[in-house]
Amino acid sequence: MRRLFAFFAAALICTPLWAMHCPADMAKIDEILKTSPPSDPATLAQVKKLRAEGEELHKAGNHAQSVQVLGEALNLLGASN
Repeated sequence: MRRLFAFFAAALICTPLWAMHCPADMAKIDEILKTSPPSDPATLAQVKKLRAEGEELHKAGNHAQSVQVLGEALNLLGASN
């Protein structure tokens, strides 16, 4: 029972942290796209697609998925999140 309570308490505490991580990742992607975009058009298109998908997930409240998708975009750009 204690473990279950601890799990739910941790989940409640972490949810706002995920929400704040999304805008930071989106800003990081935007900055990289401005300063040094990928030269490969296919990679650029994929990054833009993932960036848009991440923003939509964030707006829908799916912050864990948003962070994951934005992380994929950052990996394509060669940046860590």
